[in-house]
Amino acid sequence: MVVNDMDEFAMTDRTVFFVSDQTGVTVETLGHSLLTQFDGVQFKGVTVPFVDSLDKATRVAKEVDLDAQRVGVRPIVFTSFVHEQLREPLLASKGLVLDFFEAFLGPLEVELQSPSSHTLGKAHGIDDIKSYDSRIAATNFAMDADDGHSLHHYERADLILIGVSRTGKTPTCLYLALQYGLFPANYPLTEDDLESGQLPDALRNYRKKLYGLTIAPERLRQIRRERSTVGRYSSKQQVSYELELAEALYKKLGIPFINTTQCSIEEIASRILNETGIERRMGP
Repeated sequence: MVVNDMDEFAMTDRTVFFVSDQTGVTVETLGHSLLTQFDGVQFKGVTVPFVDSLDKATRVAKEVDLDAQRVGVRPIVFTSFVHEQLREPLLASKGLVLDFFEAFLGPLEVELQSPSSHTLGKAHGIDDIKSYDSRIAATNFAMDADDGHSLHHYERADLILIGVSRTGKTPTCLYLALQYGLFPANYPLTEDDLESGQLPDALRNYRKKLYGLTIAPERLRQIRRERSTVGRYSSKQQVSYELELAEALYKKLGIPFINTTQCSIEEIASRILNETGIERRMGP
């Protein structure tokens, strides 16, 4: 069988460097978003944050060259350098270098007729103390109001997520708080709640704030088995029973809900905000 160069190239695992002069959060997020479009390629990610000097940038460039020599194909290098001189060693390396700041700052400077500040830490530093404090307050609220605790906080809540155990309520609440500065709470629907066919007393005055989560039975069984394999908790019958009752309750009471099986936390949060119209207090 003849294998052409492109087939051989595509079958090779690719090393991907995420290099930044700050935390690396931005470059990782954007880079991973692009890489998800290539299903047939296996990627090995290497994150290198706080590359804030020429010496550090040169060392990373040497790592890129060594990887290219070892693997036989050039690594992909995503960068987000504010200062252009830090980019130069990597541009001279054997990697495919894609810099997000270089790609977008130039056109923005032309369009806005204004030079960028080239200031470090703008994206993830504490440049706005008020905004930072709001994120902390929102995150503390989400933790205090997690899993049905601190019911007296519900009056302040922007949103109350409900669902059976392990459908993603807690991580979604924490993301909404940290990313958007919202005050979310969540309440676990127990078997007794579900069999009654009615909202628990703690939720009845907050029906307009409710949003339900559900998930495919097999996925929920997988998640629950990782937590406990003893008793009914992760059995096929119990999982299916709880999910059927929960979805029936949502439909009966007109509570909007989302199936989280194929959704990331980011997508769950975005869909909830889009459907409910809740305004973000901060974030993108």
